[in-house]
Amino acid sequence: MNLNPGTVLGPVFHFLDETIADYGVYLYLVLVWMSLILITWIFSGGLRKKYPNQPCVRTGIGIITQPHAPPPPPVIIHEFDSSDDDMD
Repeated sequence: MNLNPGTVLGPVFHFLDETIADYGVYLYLVLVWMSLILITWIFSGGLRKKYPNQPCVRTGIGIITQPHAPPPPPVIIHEFDSSDDDMD
């Protein structure tokens, strides 16, 4: 009996490599859509423990937008020109 992990799992890795090489794009699309469905289920309360005596409570997600603050006034820099001084 050979219990070497490389030998035992070799056919499994070979199967996965061939499957990903042939159907990788489709597997990716299925996993993306399944993850979106899972996230929606979790946000809708799928992981919450439900008690039979409690009424159904629905909550929503509210997005609050606040107006932007006005831009700060421009900074005006006055350069001092020493050639105009009469320092003889």
